[in-house]
Amino acid sequence: MPAATTGKPLWLQAAPFIFLLLWSGGFAVAKIGILYTGPFTLLAWRYGIVLAVLLPLLAWFRPPLPRSPRVYLDLAVVGLLIQVLYFNLSYFAFKFGISAGALAIIVSMQPIVVGLAAPALAGERVGARRWTGLLLGLVGAGLVIASRSAIEVTSPGVLLLAIGALLAMCGGALYEKRFGSPQHPLVSNTVQCAVGFLCTLPLALLLEDGHVMWTGPLIAALAYLVIGNSLVAISLYLAMIRAGEVSKVSALFFLVPPCTALIAWALLNEQLAPLAWVGMAIAASGVALASAPPMFWRARLSALIRR
Repeated sequence: MPAATTGKPLWLQAAPFIFLLLWSGGFAVAKIGILYTGPFTLLAWRYGIVLAVLLPLLAWFRPPLPRSPRVYLDLAVVGLLIQVLYFNLSYFAFKFGISAGALAIIVSMQPIVVGLAAPALAGERVGARRWTGLLLGLVGAGLVIASRSAIEVTSPGVLLLAIGALLAMCGGALYEKRFGSPQHPLVSNTVQCAVGFLCTLPLALLLEDGHVMWTGPLIAALAYLVIGNSLVAISLYLAMIRAGEVSKVSALFFLVPPCTALIAWALLNEQLAPLAWVGMAIAASGVALASAPPMFWRARLSALIRR
């Protein structure tokens, strides 16, 4: 449907697909990165490089800055929840042996958590259709990961780290929806990555030796994490939250495990079992059901009846 009909710009219509691709690839890339340095050190370098890119752009383009200190506080809280807690807990879990598939399936439970909390915290009503779609998404994502036998959780402590990352991402989405206000991406990214850097650097200095094995794979991983995750994916994620209901945006996370599996199959020749293809179809159907407005389904049903 053209942008003029939907009322949404083309970039916003394409945002879910770009976000899914970049975010799904981040699991494997982060797992590669921590082979060459500590998780906190990797994140400190990531945020430092992001700031080195953003600060000159901020000075060059001079976007409008928030006038209220409350806006900076809200940006900082979202940065604390997503950039600090979510990523630090995820990378720490990787360091202690959790598989990318296990973390992906745990984080993909975000729509259920957000759906439960959205009525009270974000003022959204989550109806039966949306709940059905969310549950279908969870079942489909679970089938994909289970079919690859990729679920590996080395200890209860690592499981708690992954659950903590899940809750941090949920908290960031709900807080952004309720208290966030539209800001220029350069401003919001700079504030949030500055929070990430200021909180992660002390952890790297205190808990790790700072050693980094500068290899081609590490440089490539950092480039992906800086550009793909920090600069593009997070900006799209927050923009989608501001443009639509938070539970709809969170439903996209059900497609992360299937998309991760598909990328691994295409690039690394990791074969998918038939059950995985079934799971991806179920997950995609669930996301479509949870995300599309009722009028969309009524129009499709009417078209089928006319045929």
